[in-house]
This record gives sequence, structure tokens and C-alpha cells, in this order.
Amino acid sequence: MRWKILQLQRCFLLVPCMLAALEAVPIDVDKTKVHNTEPVESIKIEPPDTGLYYDEYLKQVIEVLETDQHFREKLQKADIEEIRSGRLSKELDLVSHHVRTKLDELKRQEVGRLRMLIKAKLDSLQETGMNHHLLLKQFEHLNHQNPDTFESKDLDMLIKAATADLEQYDRTRHEEFKKYEMMKEHERREYLKTLDEEKRKEEESKFEEMKRKHENHPKVNHPGSKDQLKEVWEEADGLDPNDFDPKTFFKLHDVNSDGFLDEQELEALFTKELEKVYDPQNAEDDMIEMEEERLRMREHVMNEIDSNKDRLVTLEEFLRATEKKEFLEPDNWETLDQQQLFTEEELKEYENIIAMQENELKKRADDLQKQREELQRQHDHLEAQKQEYQQAVQQLEQKKFQQGIAPSGPAELKFEPHT
Repeated sequence: MRWKILQLQRCFLLVPCMLAALEAVPIDVDKTKVHNTEPVESIKIEPPDTGLYYDEYLKQVIEVLETDQHFREKLQKADIEEIRSGRLSKELDLVSHHVRTKLDELKRQEVGRLRMLIKAKLDSLQETGMNHHLLLKQFEHLNHQNPDTFESKDLDMLIKAATADLEQYDRTRHEEFKKYEMMKEHERREYLKTLDEEKRKEEESKFEEMKRKHENHPKVNHPGSKDQLKEVWEEADGLDPNDFDPKTFFKLHDVNSDGFLDEQELEALFTKELEKVYDPQNAEDDMIEMEEERLRMREHVMNEIDSNKDRLVTLEEFLRATEKKEFLEPDNWETLDQQQLFTEEELKEYENIIAMQENELKKRADDLQKQREELQRQHDHLEAQKQEYQQAVQQLEQKKFQQGIAPSGPAELKFEPHT
């Protein structure tokens, strides 16, 4: 077995994912109903970048821990709470010396990398006399008090930091999307202010027409409902909708055959629904909004199906969800164009922030211009000094020549700026 779950769900919920992957159960598929049954075990799926600033360190620690048989066996018996609480980290004391040595070296390299980052930052700020050891405290994914060896506390801190950071990841994406939408509206309104009344009415009319075109799309099925999954079964998988079978569906879309549907595999199920609303060829369809819609769909399905909140869907969880009333008779799904993404008050507050940032940038630009002008003035002054000295030397040489004294050769000029 392998810890693919770590790789496929943005690399973490570190050990819950590992435990899940270790216990994957093969699922029978009626191959008479599946057109393409080529094995997918040979597919090599590269671990995605988590976006964490310690991403490489995280992946290397996972890779090393994977080599220890004792640690893997403990994982098989551990539950999610035991892993998240940090109790499992104590088992690190029992791993082989060879594994511990590799982990020690990884930690020393990571500490060295962080120190270089700190030094580079301080150098850019021209800070001196700072305590680098004290500054290491800001990094919460390792124990900075012991920079040389990898202990159980380091594993505990790495698990907790990555879990918290990845849970924050989706929230940050939503916040950034909201800012994106407010910026679009801000720029649209600012542009309208530059137009005369006739042009402004034309632009407003075009804007409303594009909104109507975007909103005029087929009904979007509720994500995770029977109707939505049957549509994937028929149109993407090429199977008879009357033969829809949840267990076979799960197997087909468990792309890496690890026994789970991770976040990426779930998001792939929503492509057909998203294509009803978004077309990259249409000016009225925003592909950034499409990705936000995909994220919302995935989060909704996870909240409905993922009962133990490990960011993975097991076959048992999936089949249990297909027995619920919501699966057969879901509510209507509201797409982004049917929702108010921000209020006027939020937009006004955002515009105030933009104005403050623009004023600060203008002030900095003015300061830089003044510095440039001062440097130019000093340069011009030095150039004038240089010409004065050159003229004085030429006059002295001419005088010596007139008096019959041999020229002394080129003189070394030294300039002292006026204070």
C-alpha cells in the first residue's frame, strides 16, 4: 500500500489520509457495464503543491516515515482523533535509527532554510542585531528550540500546522474571490464615471445583456444528488442511466484506486454541471467564477457525505449518502449568479481600503521621485566640479608650456563633495 491520500488531498490531513490509504478495500465492478476497464494502478500521480511555505519539507518527512514498518502498522490501528490529537506522534520514538537520522537531517536543512529566509528579509530591511533564534518562533511547523534532531514534538507540530493551514486554505480562497468580484464592480463603476451620459447608458445596457446571457443556462443539478451523478454516468462514462449503480460509480471515479474519493476526484465530477453555466468562449462567462463554483460544490458534497471530516469520502460514506432523502429529492442548487456576493457596505469599505493603498503608493512614488531628483542634483554638482578641475589643470599646463616647463602628465583628480 502507499500513502497516496497524502498526495491527492493537497498533501495533508497528514496521517488521517495515510491511515485511510493503508486500509483501502478492493471493490467489485460489473465489467460488462463498464466500457473502459484498463487498470489504473500503473498511473503515477505526482503530489500537488499544497501552497504551504513548508511544502517540500512536509513531503520529504512523509516520504521518510513511509519507509518505517512499525510506524505504518501503528497507523493501521489508529483512529482519526488519535492522529489529530498528537498521541500517535509518540510512536516516533520507536522508529528505526536509520529513519530518525534521515528525519534529523531534514529538520536541520529546514531550519537552515528558514534562517536564510530570515536573514534575507532582515537584510532587505537593513535590520541588524536581531536574534535569529527568537525569530524562528514564528514558524509553527517545527520545534525551533531543538534545531538538530527530529522529535515526536516535531511530528505533532507538523501535523497540526498543516491541518490548520489547509483548513484555512479554502476560507482564504473564498475571501480572495470576494475581493476579486468587488474589484470588478469597482473598476466597472470607475469606468462609467469617465463616460458621458449617452455612452454610460450604452455600457449599462451591454452589462445587463451579458448578465442575462450568463443567467440563461440549463438547470444545474444539485451536486452529489442522484440526478447529477446519473448524468455523469451517462454522459461522461457512456453507460446506460437505467443501470446506474452507486458502488460501480464510486469505483469508476476513484481514479487512483486507493478506495477513496478525494477532493480532486470529487471536483472532477462537477465538470458537466459547470459546463452548463460557463463557456470559455463566451465573454459573459468568467472562468474564475467557475472555479469558485467548483469549490462551493465540492465543499457542499464533503459536508453532506464526509461524516468523519477527514476530507476523504469512503465507499461506506458514499453508499450511506445515496440512501438519504436528499440524494433522491434534493433542493434546488443556487449558482453564483443567483446569489448576492457582497453588499454595498462591503463594497464601500473595500473601496476605502483601495483608496488608502493608492494614497500610500502615491506617497511612496513621490518620495522616490524626490530621492531621484536629489541624486540627480548631486550628480550634476559633481559633474560641474569635475569640469572646473579639468579646466584648472588645462590652464596650469598651458601656463607651464608658455614658461618653457615640460608638462607634468595627466594629474589624478580627486573630488570632494561640498557639505
